Amino acid sequence: MIVITAPTGNIGGRLLSLLVEAAPARGEELRVVVRDPARLPEAVRGQVEVVTGSHGDAATVERAFDGADAVFWLVPPDGSVTPDEGFSGFTRPAAKAFATHGVGHVVGVSALGRGTPQAAHAGLVTASLAVDDLIAGSGVAYRALANPSFYENLLEEADSIREHGVFTDTVAADRPAPLVAVADIAATAAGLLLDRSWTGVGSVPVLGPQDLSPDDLARIMTEELGRSVRYRRQTLDELRSDLLGHGLDEAFVEGVVDMKRAKDQGLDSGVDRSTQAGPATGFAQWCAQTLKPAILTAPEATHAR
Repeated sequence: MIVITAPTGNIGGRLLSLLVEAAPARGEELRVVVRDPARLPEAVRGQVEVVTGSHGDAATVERAFDGADAVFWLVPPDGSVTPDEGFSGFTRPAAKAFATHGVGHVVGVSALGRGTPQAAHAGLVTASLAVDDLIAGSGVAYRALANPSFYENLLEEADSIREHGVFTDTVAADRPAPLVAVADIAATAAGLLLDRSWTGVGSVPVLGPQDLSPDDLARIMTEELGRSVRYRRQTLDELRSDLLGHGLDEAFVEGVVDMKRAKDQGLDSGVDRSTQAGPATGFAQWCAQTLKPAILTAPEATHAR
């Protein structure tokens, strides 16, 4: 029995589709933990067992992990609480239930940066790495999917790219760093969950094929979209003000700011790509398949100035 948390999210939804397709041939049963079962794709509802509730709730995970051989663990971001509450606090009931029910293998969504000088002061990344330690301490075999920033973050910039030809971040324009497509994270998770021959605790980097700076991203988007795209660097103070203006918890906002500062200082740099276990989608390919349709199919799309 494989349990999938966050099965309607960007990563979990893709993972669920992969497992629904592959699991029957391997004799695997699937169970999902979801707050609203109506959000599950109709095509998969009859192929999975559903536990309704939050996977941060002790009673819910007790039901969900009963008889489970493996679990996919993803902590959903919660801007209404502190990073420690949102990450470790959310995970503690599950870590206890892993041990209680003898879950053998857990695959978790985590971040790059462990072992770097920046990791201790990297905000949300520091909180995510603490979750890895918490799960590893439960006695399960554990693989943390160590991810950089996602290509999909640029989808939040689609309107700005379409209307103004601009995307925004806080890192230096010429700083190269790895990025990843969420589909690659899901595919790597599926491989580990279906072939549980691995033991112990470890980290698996999931990366695109090359490091790219914001200037590199702008150049590739310009080529793939057929319109000029440029990068605007936002200050950390501007970012903080924007996030606080959305009513997010002050400590959570500082966690985002600290994460962004750490990334600009090289948190994600120096990754050994030889240890990558899954596919590596190129940024140009992702732009053509995902970003371009999102921009061109929007209502009243206009060329960037």
